[in-house]
Amino acid sequence: MSKPELKYVPTTCPYCGVGCGLNLVVSDGKLVGVEPYKRSPVNEGKLCPKGATCWEFVHSPDRLTKPLIKRNGKFEEASWDEALDLIVKKFRETSEKYGPKGMGFQVSCRTPNEDCYIMQKWARVAFKTNNIDNCARICHGPSVAGLSLSFGSGAATNPFEDVLNSDLIIMWGSNAVEAHPLAARRVVQAKKKGIPVIVFDPRYSPTARLADEWVQFNPSTHIALINSMMYWIIKEDKHNKEFIAKRTKGFEDLKKTVENYANVEHITGVPTEKVRELALRYAAAKNAVIIYCLGITELTTGTDNVRSLGNLSMLCGNIGRPGVGVNPLRGQNNVQGACDMGAYPNVYSGYQKCEVAENRAKMEKAWGVTGLPDWYGATLIEQIKQCGDQIKAMYILGLNPVVTYPDSNLVMKQLEKLDFLVIQDIFWTESCKYADVVLPGACFAEKDGTFTSGERRINRVRKAVEPPGEAKADWEIFVMLAKKMGLKGFDFKSAKDVWDDMRACTPNMFGATYERMEKPESVHWPCPALDHPGTPILHKEKFASPDGLGTFFGIEYRPPAEVADGAYPFTLMTGRLIFHYHSRTQTGRSPVLDYEVPEAYVQINTQDARRLNIKDGEKIRLLSRRGEVESLARLTDGIAPGVLYMTMHFGNGAVNNLTNTALDPLSKMPELKHCAVKIEKITGVN
Repeated sequence: MSKPELKYVPTTCPYCGVGCGLNLVVSDGKLVGVEPYKRSPVNEGKLCPKGATCWEFVHSPDRLTKPLIKRNGKFEEASWDEALDLIVKKFRETSEKYGPKGMGFQVSCRTPNEDCYIMQKWARVAFKTNNIDNCARICHGPSVAGLSLSFGSGAATNPFEDVLNSDLIIMWGSNAVEAHPLAARRVVQAKKKGIPVIVFDPRYSPTARLADEWVQFNPSTHIALINSMMYWIIKEDKHNKEFIAKRTKGFEDLKKTVENYANVEHITGVPTEKVRELALRYAAAKNAVIIYCLGITELTTGTDNVRSLGNLSMLCGNIGRPGVGVNPLRGQNNVQGACDMGAYPNVYSGYQKCEVAENRAKMEKAWGVTGLPDWYGATLIEQIKQCGDQIKAMYILGLNPVVTYPDSNLVMKQLEKLDFLVIQDIFWTESCKYADVVLPGACFAEKDGTFTSGERRINRVRKAVEPPGEAKADWEIFVMLAKKMGLKGFDFKSAKDVWDDMRACTPNMFGATYERMEKPESVHWPCPALDHPGTPILHKEKFASPDGLGTFFGIEYRPPAEVADGAYPFTLMTGRLIFHYHSRTQTGRSPVLDYEVPEAYVQINTQDARRLNIKDGEKIRLLSRRGEVESLARLTDGIAPGVLYMTMHFGNGAVNNLTNTALDPLSKMPELKHCAVKIEKITGVN
């Protein structure tokens, strides 16, 4: 008996934003495993636990396989024509009755660029609305806003491997060992070369354990700490005067602001002499890089936190060459790409602003349409808050807001207010029961396309197997909807056609063709021409701002929207695990990963636990002003007294029952990383 023939299909991991290359192993039309893609310059043949098991959910019996329509409160299978006709009818009725602000469109950062682009194009062409946003809003929206304000471009400045060219690595609010393991591998390689690593984090995370120095500070006091570091750098005359003079503006504003931050120990908990020492170490490094993640962004001060890191890097001239920069680690596989594709309420693809008349005229010509709006659309959480009032119908692609958005109880109440809701996904999620139509999409292994990683590298996604049942690639579904509506400009036959449509109207990606992406190293945007080499490092000669200058901002510290008090005496932080991803829609269907961590837990300081008579492994109840949740207690000295840490992946025991919807005024980021809670023992339960 001959052995079954195996086919290896090179593609990109569907989990975090590192963009690891891997081979899907196919036998008889089914995935049977994963092999590392050794030619990938990103991960060099290494994979994390999630990447090594990313094939396991694909053929799950739980996959959505047919369109579903809710009738009399129950979901029934329907034909594609029936489901799409209903969607077109309801959205047209909503558009005619309530106008372009009567609908909301929400795009997942897990879907390929082509799906993100075509959905925002369909929303804008069909309904003349800018009410379109993606889930970067609740992870790296502040990165887009903050880095754009500081540097003129809302993206990472340097590639991951560039840490090997540094003299000092600072990781701030990033637990890369768990959330971005193959990016953390580069940091480990750098450490082995003798490059020191300093981790700033309120929690002694696995990433803090690998550091040469861990700096523990009070949660959400980033701005005060960074301002104090800059105060000491300026006071000791260690700032880069030449860089500041030639390449920046606003320094005097910054200098005046930080003069009041000499001693901030009462705010941050970090001794003043330690702050001074850290500041001078950063200033003394020839090439220092800053890596950050959601510990910086998921706060009402998120955009200001990012701008503060931009201030610190420019103060010492650490921009525009190998081994330096300010680099956000993106949480999901296509966070960068979803924003790049214009799935945002104020920009088209390539960050071309909707408010600029020339941009609207250009897109109208490219898309064969008139009347594109100039107004700033409703963001993700704003759309949820407007459900039933201004917004009557909503289309959600690949998102599970009931679990992943703050204040889950509010999300559920708001979704119930909609006249009509469409959810397009690969699995039935906690959010689907609020839908009127559920459409079955194809997963990463079942379609072609691209993901853009956190280092702006555009990586190919290649089809390995067929979707289950009647499920279709997401871009195909929007083509079908556009055809039902008689729209022009949607006659796409492949994902490549969609990509080329985007390239034609997006100057900074015009040169990034599918043909160029066949190489393992692919290409980094900006890549404005077919003969352009791509741009791994940004801002070499000048910044991306209109005047070519980086901008300093004098930013005052302000506390979080909700702080611990007598009624709710604990500060709750949230975060990720190495074994799970987002709401576990995929990783929860991997037996290996689910075995490792099958349920949620909350870390509590041993002193607090002793005072409250809480034992390790005991089930406790957490309550905030918005809801409550039961979880297992895990005792640790890795967080300070008065602080709690809880994983964010679990629908059963969802931490977002507790979190706050207060928004960053600039990026509209909700404060997922900080809220006030209290603890109750559950009598008789262990």
